[in-house]
Amino acid sequence: MADVKKDQERDELFRRIYKIATDLVHAGHVAEWDFKSYVLGTMFYRYISENFTAYINEGEHAAGNKDFDYAKMSDAGAEPAREGLVQEKGFFILPSELFCNVLARADKDDNLNETLERVFNHIESSADAENDFAGLFDDFDVNSKAIGETVAKRNKVLVELLNGVAQMPLFSTDGINPDLFGDAYEYLMGMYAANAGKKGGQYFTPADVSELLARLGTIGKTKINKVYDPACGSGSLLLKVEKVLGKDNIERGFYGQEIDLTTYNLCRINMFLHNIEFDKFSIVREDTLLSPQHWDDQPFELIVSNPPFSVPWEGDKNPLLINDPRFSPAGVLAPASKGDMAFIMHSLSWLASNGAAAIVCFPGIMYRGGAEQKIRKYLVDNNFVDAIIQLPSNLFLNVTISVDIMLLKKNKTDNAVLFVDASKEFVKVTKNNRLSDANIRRIVSAVAERKDEQHFAHLVPNDEVGSKQNNYNLSVSTYVEQEDTREKVDIVKLNAEIAEIVAREQKLREEIDRIIGEIEGQ
Repeated sequence: MADVKKDQERDELFRRIYKIATDLVHAGHVAEWDFKSYVLGTMFYRYISENFTAYINEGEHAAGNKDFDYAKMSDAGAEPAREGLVQEKGFFILPSELFCNVLARADKDDNLNETLERVFNHIESSADAENDFAGLFDDFDVNSKAIGETVAKRNKVLVELLNGVAQMPLFSTDGINPDLFGDAYEYLMGMYAANAGKKGGQYFTPADVSELLARLGTIGKTKINKVYDPACGSGSLLLKVEKVLGKDNIERGFYGQEIDLTTYNLCRINMFLHNIEFDKFSIVREDTLLSPQHWDDQPFELIVSNPPFSVPWEGDKNPLLINDPRFSPAGVLAPASKGDMAFIMHSLSWLASNGAAAIVCFPGIMYRGGAEQKIRKYLVDNNFVDAIIQLPSNLFLNVTISVDIMLLKKNKTDNAVLFVDASKEFVKVTKNNRLSDANIRRIVSAVAERKDEQHFAHLVPNDEVGSKQNNYNLSVSTYVEQEDTREKVDIVKLNAEIAEIVAREQKLREEIDRIIGEIEGQ
C-alpha cells in the first residue's frame, strides 16, 4: 500500500507541476526553457525554508517546547542562533524571510521583486565561504523584462510563481514519501529539456541511462567511498547512485565539476532538493580538462559520466599538456577538435585502484585512427577496459544515434574486454526508446558474469583486440555477430512449391489450348 500511495502522490505531483509550470510561462514573455530557473529557484527557496524551519522546530519540540514555531519568531529573537545554525545547516534564514512569510505578504508587496532579491542575497551571504551557497540564485533575475515590462507586471508574475510553487504537493502527509522535492526537480528538468531542443540535452541524462551507469559501476559493491562526475551537468548521474546504493553507503559524498554556470547552479540546487547536506557534496565550476579540481582528494571508487561529445579543447595545440600526469601516460593528447578521450584519461587518473568508471561515449572514439587509436592502445595494453556496451539508438534527448558505454577498471582479474550488443534492449515510449528494468538487469548481469552469449556478449582477449586484424578497434559490432533476423528459406519446400506451380501452369495451358481448339473447330 505504501508503494501505491507513493506512486499516486508522484503522479498527482507531476500533473500539478506541469499545469503550474506551463501556466507560469504563459503569464510572462519568457521562453519555457529559460523560465526553468524561476520555477526551480522558487522550489529551492521553499525547500530550504521548510527544511530549515523543520530542523529548528524538531529540536525545540524534542526539548519539550511543543508549541514552538520558528516561522512565528521575531527576527531579533532568532538572531542569537545564527552562528550555530550556519555551522549545522550551512546557511541561515530569518523568520521574516522564510518562504511562507514572504508568500503571505506577496500580493500586498509593491516591491516584491526587491524583497526577493534581498532575501536571496541574505541567504547566500549567511553561509560560510566554504559552504558554497554563493550564486545559487544568480539565474533568478527578479528584474528581468522577460517576465514583465514593468515592475508591477513582474511582481504579478512573481506572486503567481510563489503561489504556484506553494500549491505543489511536495510533502507527503504521512511521511511515506520524502523524495517528492527531488522527484519534482527531475520531472521539471526532463520536461524543460525535452522541449528545449538541442540546448536542453546537456542538462539532462535520462533516468534509465543514469541507473544503468550506476549499476554497472557498482557491480559487486554495496558501499563506496564517494562518487564523482567530471562533467556533472545538473547532477542526475551522481544522485542516481544515491538511489541505487542508498545515501548511507556513499561514505564521503558526491563530487563533480561543471563548466556551465547555469548547470553548475542547477546541480547544487539539485543536491539540496535531494536532501544531500552541504558537507556531503563538492560541486566546482571550472573547465575539467584544463583546470581539474579535487586533485588532493582520495581517488574515487565510482565515476559516472556523460561528458559532451566531441567538444573542442586545447589538446594537441598546446604541447605543454602532454606533461599533465593525466594525459602523459598515453604518450599522446586527444585531438583538439575532439576532447572525448581527454575526459576518459582524466577519469582514469581520478579512479581508485579498486574503482570503476562508467562513461557514455560517442561511438567514433571506438574506431577512429590517429591519437584516439593510440589512446585505445594504451587503455587495452594496460588492461583498463573492462567492457564496451553498445546502447540502443534514440535514448537521449536530440541524439538519435546509438552510443556506447566504456567501463574502466584498474583491478581486473582477467586480460580481456567484454563486448555487449544491447542495441535491441529497449522499450518504445512515445518518440524515444527507453531501458526497462528488465533491459538494465540483462545488461548488468552480462557484464557481471563476463560470459559469451550468442549475438549479445563476447569476451575477447586483449591481445586479440590489439591484433593486426583488429588494431585496437573497440566497436562492439567488430566482435559480436549480428543475429540474422531474415526469414530462413526451406529449399526443399520451396522447390516443391515451384514444381506445383509449374504443374498447375502446364495444366492451365493445356486447358486454354483445348478451348481454343474447340472454338476454331466450330
